[in-house]
Amino acid sequence: MTDYTLVAVKIGQREKSAIEVQKLLTEFGCSIKIRLGLHDVPSDACSPAGLLILQVIDTEANINSFLAKLNVVEEVTAKSLVI
Repeated sequence: MTDYTLVAVKIGQREKSAIEVQKLLTEFGCSIKIRLGLHDVPSDACSPAGLLILQVIDTEANINSFLAKLNVVEEVTAKSLVI
């Protein structure tokens, strides 16, 4: 059976961290197979929070490096799950 590695990235203030997160997504772009971005859209404003769900394909060391770099960014929390 095939294992899938997913990375969830919670972004608390997209306006503050979006540029740095995008740089990291580009840096590790060859490791990202699927990218899904979600954020709340209330009727009166755009939510500052967001959630990225990624399916990644790479070595454990490279995935851990990606997570470590994401978690250094202010207002960003990233975790992985192998399922």
